[in-house]
Amino acid sequence: MARRLSPEFEIEVGGDTYLWRLQRRPQWSHDPAERHGMVLAVRHQGGQREAVLEFPPGPQPRFSAPLLQPARIPQDLVAKAIASAIAAGWEPLSRGKPVTIVVDAAGA
Repeated sequence: MARRLSPEFEIEVGGDTYLWRLQRRPQWSHDPAERHGMVLAVRHQGGQREAVLEFPPGPQPRFSAPLLQPARIPQDLVAKAIASAIAAGWEPLSRGKPVTIVVDAAGA
């Protein structure tokens, strides 16, 4: 069974086009060590090296809240997180393994 990936979205940051997708939705648990925030996978349109952007878990949604939909993630949040990854040393046009960057809830 093939795993279905989240759709990719285009975004422009600093004059360059990047492709991003929701890699993992936030996950909550009674155990704080088991809580995870959303994770976005990002790559430059002309590159191969991904940045994996990890956000904090944030507040737990109310019971029966709808699942986070990638199209509803604010574009300014994605753009700021990409800029933060570049500032932290991610070189989008380099080759190599994906680099993980932990950002805050605002993408910084």
